[in-house]
Amino acid sequence: MIRFILSDLRRLWAGSLVVVLLVALATALGVSVVLQERALRLGSARAADKFDLVIGAGGSETQLVLSSVFLQPSPLPLMPGEVLGKLAADPRVDWAAPIGFGDSFSGYPIIGTTTMLAQNLSGDLAEGKIFAREGEAVIGAAVKLPLGGEIKPMHGSLEEGGETHTQLVYHIAGRLRPTGTAWDRAILVPIQAVWHIHGMEAEEHAEDGEHEHEAASGTDSAEHGHAHEKAGADHDGHGHHGKVDPDAALDEIWTAGAPGLPAILVKPKTIADAYKLRQEYRSGNTVAVFPGEVLTNLYATLGDAKQILVAVASGAQALVAASLVLVTVIHIGQRRRQIGALRAFGAPRGAIFGIVWVEFFFLVAVGIALGFALGYAAALILSGMFSQTSGVAMPVSFAREDAGLAAVLLGFATILAALPAVLAYRQSPAQALRA
Repeated sequence: MIRFILSDLRRLWAGSLVVVLLVALATALGVSVVLQERALRLGSARAADKFDLVIGAGGSETQLVLSSVFLQPSPLPLMPGEVLGKLAADPRVDWAAPIGFGDSFSGYPIIGTTTMLAQNLSGDLAEGKIFAREGEAVIGAAVKLPLGGEIKPMHGSLEEGGETHTQLVYHIAGRLRPTGTAWDRAILVPIQAVWHIHGMEAEEHAEDGEHEHEAASGTDSAEHGHAHEKAGADHDGHGHHGKVDPDAALDEIWTAGAPGLPAILVKPKTIADAYKLRQEYRSGNTVAVFPGEVLTNLYATLGDAKQILVAVASGAQALVAASLVLVTVIHIGQRRRQIGALRAFGAPRGAIFGIVWVEFFFLVAVGIALGFALGYAAALILSGMFSQTSGVAMPVSFAREDAGLAAVLLGFATILAALPAVLAYRQSPAQALRA
């Protein structure tokens, strides 16, 4: 019987190929949706794991996380610089790193931050050293620039008609190890240089052996934020510019006189400290969030979108199933003489049923297997494209529940294959030979 089935499939190879491709494409659509949604969840969760607590000005928690963790460009409200000084002196904080956005170079975002974050983001550097002067930069693992290369910061992006800052040219001092996050595509520079280049430098003076920082304009924190908003994140290309000394040493002793900040990444010493800090900074003019909690809310929205996509894929699979039923009914009608001859030569009805069922089930099973392979390949391609643009690693992999999906599809194929087999089983040899 196996030889007969194989001979039959070779003779009817064109129709068999159509059945396999229809099943494969319908299956691939559903599999790619499931794998891509899972890859997005895993990739974003792993990226958020790098950061314990994010503090920003009152506003959208989601936008705060998207901007500070995933480096999505968006103007954020500024909180007073005194928050940074308070966190730096807090015994519950292991380290607190301010971050500033707004500039870019060759499509890579330039992030103003501190040596502490650069050291802790990926562990040891892949090559070079951490920036030690205002004119030095550290690049992420995915930034395609050479060590020692020049970076000319541009406010905004080239597509938006951004303005190139002429006050400072950064030189690449080191490269981070891969982190699988959006920071792999970032250029890290001293936030002190970012403040200076946007005219937000603080005046420093010594008093009783301690450093105190005041804003260049001498105004309070709210006015600092307003000035920085003009010259920083919301800079329109015509704001204030300061003078920068590329050889100036870094001063990362934070006090209340620091300029306004869009976000601060905080590493608490303990889990208990993290919850206490989160509660403390969720009142007044600041908001503190765990990135994982914000992502959970995003996943809920993503889950709704997934259900819609799965429904669309299921609808496509139902249409394919209906098409296959129509094709097989026509196919059985065209093979009536062959079936009648087999019955006339003594083939039992059970054998006819088995031949037709095995042929059709084999074609559908091959289509399902090919669909899983195509869906996996499509998810890999989509994840690769997303990773190139965002920097977030998107791990595409099958999970245990995918075996359940395969089992359901094969079960459906078992039932679907029985339809043409029953039609062939019920045909009488006399009627088939007269057809």
